Amino acid sequence: LNKLEDLFTSQWGRLMESLVRGDLVPILNNRGIPVNVTTQRTELYYNKREYEFDIIAENGNEIEVVEVKTTLRPKDIKEFLDEMKIFKQILPKYKDNIVYGALAYLQEDSNCSTLAEKKGLFTIRAKGKSAWISNQEDFKPKAW
Repeated sequence: LNKLEDLFTSQWGRLMESLVRGDLVPILNNRGIPVNVTTQRTELYYNKREYEFDIIAENGNEIEVVEVKTTLRPKDIKEFLDEMKIFKQILPKYKDNIVYGALAYLQEDSNCSTLAEKKGLFTIRAKGKSAWISNQEDFKPKAW
């Protein structure tokens, strides 16, 4: 039963990542962040710990790191912010880039999108066949 649950969870996660990735380039372009390359599931080790970044979108100068969650919870925001603080150490090839963070989600607990925005993160809402940035048009993301 646990194996079936793990299989469902991993397949659902991949579906969510694909949904967000499919719309990511146009929605970032609409916010003035051109994207040339996207990569999915970047996995690596740093200081004896495994890290996985769901989607990284880049244009040579700016990097958008996207964490995808089915349900966004407060602990997800904290964990992602902790990773963003050391992102350039984990992936030193981006040390000279401007790095932004985004949390993509299907649903949220406790109005997490407001908390994420206050922390300087883009919030990307996935629904149906598409995804969109739910921050206000004048939102300025924090750069790491």
